[in-house]
Amino acid sequence: MPYRSLNHFIGVLESEGELIRVREFVSPKLEITEIADRIVKNNGKALLFENNGSKFPLLILAFASEKRIRLALGIRDFSDVGKMINGIVNNFSGPKESLLDKLRVLPLLQEISSWMPKSRAGKGECQEIVMNAPDLGSLPVLTCWPGDGGPFITLPCVHTRDPENGTRNLGMYRMQVFTPDMTGMHWHMHKGSALHFEKYKKTGKRMPVSVTLGGDPVYTYAATAPLPENLDEYLFAGFLRKKKVEMVKCLTNELEVPADVDFVIEGYIDPWEDLILEGPFGDHTGFYSLADRFPRFHVTCMTHRKDAVYPATIVGVPPQEDAWIGKATEHIFLSPIRLSVVPELADMHMPPEGVFHNIVLTSIHKHYPAQAVKVMNSLWGAGQMMFNKIMAVFDPDCDLRDYSALAKTVSLKTDPLLDVHFIRGPVDILDHSSSGYAYGSKVGIDATSSVGYEESHKAREGMPSQANEHLIAEIPGVRAMNCSLLSEDISLIIIVIKKAARGQVRLTARKLVEQQLIVSIKFVVFVDEGTDCSNLSLVTWIVSNNIDPMRDCFYIETRDRDRYPVLFVDGTRKTMQLDGFTREWPNVILMDDRTIANVDARWSSLSLGPFLPSPSHQVKSLVFNSGAIAESQSQDTMD
Repeated sequence: MPYRSLNHFIGVLESEGELIRVREFVSPKLEITEIADRIVKNNGKALLFENNGSKFPLLILAFASEKRIRLALGIRDFSDVGKMINGIVNNFSGPKESLLDKLRVLPLLQEISSWMPKSRAGKGECQEIVMNAPDLGSLPVLTCWPGDGGPFITLPCVHTRDPENGTRNLGMYRMQVFTPDMTGMHWHMHKGSALHFEKYKKTGKRMPVSVTLGGDPVYTYAATAPLPENLDEYLFAGFLRKKKVEMVKCLTNELEVPADVDFVIEGYIDPWEDLILEGPFGDHTGFYSLADRFPRFHVTCMTHRKDAVYPATIVGVPPQEDAWIGKATEHIFLSPIRLSVVPELADMHMPPEGVFHNIVLTSIHKHYPAQAVKVMNSLWGAGQMMFNKIMAVFDPDCDLRDYSALAKTVSLKTDPLLDVHFIRGPVDILDHSSSGYAYGSKVGIDATSSVGYEESHKAREGMPSQANEHLIAEIPGVRAMNCSLLSEDISLIIIVIKKAARGQVRLTARKLVEQQLIVSIKFVVFVDEGTDCSNLSLVTWIVSNNIDPMRDCFYIETRDRDRYPVLFVDGTRKTMQLDGFTREWPNVILMDDRTIANVDARWSSLSLGPFLPSPSHQVKSLVFNSGAIAESQSQDTMD
């Protein structure tokens, strides 16, 4: 169902019992974030903050449940979208032997044409109010976390055009507000608008940019979708909403935007202007992304609807609202990936702990040896999947959402020496653990059943996994361990270690092997002191963020120079002094005590339901120092 406005969507959320109106004043500086963080981690409702210091209500967590993301996209079931995509492809790719066969395609062509975005003359609803002077300060822009560089617009739909061929790109890039008419534009080097920016450098002209907020929530989703290059996001939006998007021309540049959005922020970027230091920002990885230089976006005009609502989101330690957007994406794009890249793909899942790109779980219909490795390489070469760091491949009968069963499958079917594969490649620029900026490594785990030649080397059942917990605890630096998974036939132990010397993790691993403190264990994971090793979700999130696989996954050689069949994983933070790590290491995101206390004191007056404690209490032990940086190159790591 297409929505006429963001207010229309809010009405549907309210009628479905999915919205809480907060009428008491709540500050957009930290307080809204703290409340939203508590609500989202407890599967709560969307929030509409009607009193936030501006004249515009603020909507947050609108996508943060399976029901709400389906309402936003107007679909009953995610699989329906895949079926529609398959139907379109089959209709066009099948043989057309007779005139009647060809005529049957015409209604489909007509339907597809009805999804194409259409230019409309005159002004749109989004231009009902034109600000006399653009003022970003009139919007309730969130300052999300204490270490942030300032307030950030967090749900912007950024419109640009290729100066060479006119192709439109719609992307979502955070925007730090610096002045009433200037922001940063945090687009990554791999993104479509960044490519347009590089092309504008060659033209000697200013780059027109327009940013929209609100409207049909399908627009927001389309801006995040991993679409192929040169596929118009508004065609995709029209396909989802089953109605074309009507576009109107901006007032101060030549770009077009949907007529029914809530806000339009028009402007330009000068490709030759000095970049501005943007950030830090509490990011979707659960860590701060540190300050870096990005283009300046100059605002020339701001317009909005009469009934405009400001949409926002927060990101941080998972799970957050973006996990539900990711859930939609993994379902909607399964069919296109299967059709265009990996035909043997049965299912795909991105756990929230993997923050989209860190962990991808797949299952395949396997027919020949090393097919799982072929799938890994195919997916790592497919669009935004290139950012994935850890991929595991299973048989099609495995439930990719049953993590305990998957861990048992890995323990049974994976040989740590032969079924773990490494490769170097591009990584997300937000990956703080890679030794080089935007360049790192990936690991693939083949947990499929053996076929053909693989039967001679795939792992076989052997002795039960055992660990001498008493003697391991006596190793210097070991603070705690979790060996409980061994009793569940999961061949993994987790060791909490306080690093005090260079190479301590590898030295500890060698002691485990040489002193025979572990028997038939396949995986040993090290984490920092302060990590609750009994919280497997926390450990998974921390480790997947903190490793560069080819550097931090290692084996120990025995005296006869054979590799001992255990994969050790160093999931600790890396420092200059102890690890030779030359980049700054960011802090885990944490709300400040004052804001937590303020929200605690006011909770009962905000009509938010039963009291919920701050999620920040659970990660406080993982934070080093204060601010966004946990470790700088010159800092003494023994502080």
